[in-house]
Amino acid sequence: MVTAFFGALGRPVLLLWKSLEKFGEFLMFHLRLIPAYFTPPFRARELFIQMESIGVGSFWVIVLTSVFTGMVLAIQFYQGFHQFGAENFMSYPIFLAITRELGPVFAALMLTSRAISAMAAELGTMRVTEQIDAIDTLAIDSKRYLIVPRILASTLSLPLLVILFNFIGNLSAYFISIHVLGVNEESYKSIVRQYLELSDLVTSLVKAFVFGYLVSLVGTYIGYNTRGGARGVGRSTTSAVVFSAVTIFGANYLLSAFFLAMDW
Repeated sequence: MVTAFFGALGRPVLLLWKSLEKFGEFLMFHLRLIPAYFTPPFRARELFIQMESIGVGSFWVIVLTSVFTGMVLAIQFYQGFHQFGAENFMSYPIFLAITRELGPVFAALMLTSRAISAMAAELGTMRVTEQIDAIDTLAIDSKRYLIVPRILASTLSLPLLVILFNFIGNLSAYFISIHVLGVNEESYKSIVRQYLELSDLVTSLVKAFVFGYLVSLVGTYIGYNTRGGARGVGRSTTSAVVFSAVTIFGANYLLSAFFLAMDW
């Protein structure tokens, strides 16, 4: 009974310790990669290949997600504002919601679902089939060759995808508001022009850069350190998606709180 009691107390402590140990390994793994971002050899060809796979490959899923997001927001905001007879003022809140929050978060989640999961699976398969070991045997730095281009490609591609998401999302919200819900077109556009600030756009792009960098760190680390054959690849893919999604939401809160404190 005493053993069971202290065992129940010790298990959470050991779990926390192991989690901190894993987080420390994750940080050290990527801190050692930072010099590779700025020193040759620069593998531009591999970078563009990854940008095509990650960015261009995610184009249509971003378009579809943004279209339906803008349409739903227009309907929901109309229902709320219409109760107060203020539906002509709903354009800037929609713009703010898409640009500051939903654009970066939803685009990052779609990137995670499509590209980061594939990234983890690809690197995991290369690990369990010993292709990464073969690259190291040839005196090629496998981390610089496989991981750095993927991180840079994700970091550079997501801001472009967020710009696309913001544009398509706001355009679809505008179309539904004007042509379906009957909101006054001039009022809709004038409210946005009146209250639009540069900080709204800057906030969106900063979040996009941060999210793209963070999810690529998670995906590449988990994929590169895959163990356990085909089952391990499946676990790594699932873990990459789950941890990336949690990272997005956590980072979004911290960035939103920071921008609020900075009065952005």
